[in-house]
Amino acid sequence: MRVSRAQAEANREAVINAASRLFREHGFDGIGLKDLMKGAGLTQGGFYKQFQSKDDLAAQASRRAMESATRRWSSVAASSPDPLKAVVDLYLSAGHREEKGDGCPLVALGSDAARQSEEVRVPFQDGVEAHLQVLDELMPPSEGSKPYEKAMAVLSLMVGAVTISRILNDESLSQSFLNAAADEVRRIAASAGKG
Repeated sequence: MRVSRAQAEANREAVINAASRLFREHGFDGIGLKDLMKGAGLTQGGFYKQFQSKDDLAAQASRRAMESATRRWSSVAASSPDPLKAVVDLYLSAGHREEKGDGCPLVALGSDAARQSEEVRVPFQDGVEAHLQVLDELMPPSEGSKPYEKAMAVLSLMVGAVTISRILNDESLSQSFLNAAADEVRRIAASAGKG
């Protein structure tokens, strides 16, 4: 049975959205096409009508995940009187640590992405640059520092802290990494304001 163009596009979007979540939960190589399509409520048969390859889907799902994460930061920042604190509190929280399927793709897929094709890595680079732009706008201006320098340090610190906190079985130690990172981000932001 043929599907309409509108239904085909809706199916494609459902696959990209499901893959975005499932790749973050299982890794790029931890889930096959059959399960990706099943996660979207579809059969594997239509995959190659919608995507050139699993890499094509991985690239599109990664772009969707990175754009969603950046929008989330921007939204949280826009709705708070202290935008940087709001982003840091959201990101370095126990809730985000546990939010593997919808959490940060840099944490969930960063090391996986480094081993993927350029096609899959490009959305991560674009997403990192978008995250840096958000952070740079939230950091107090600082004389003498290069553009994005403090934002790079903050992003690296936050991604690393969430990554390590997810590895640990010891809840207290896991939370300590998140707290220490939040304290350090506040120190970096305060020093940025001093120039």
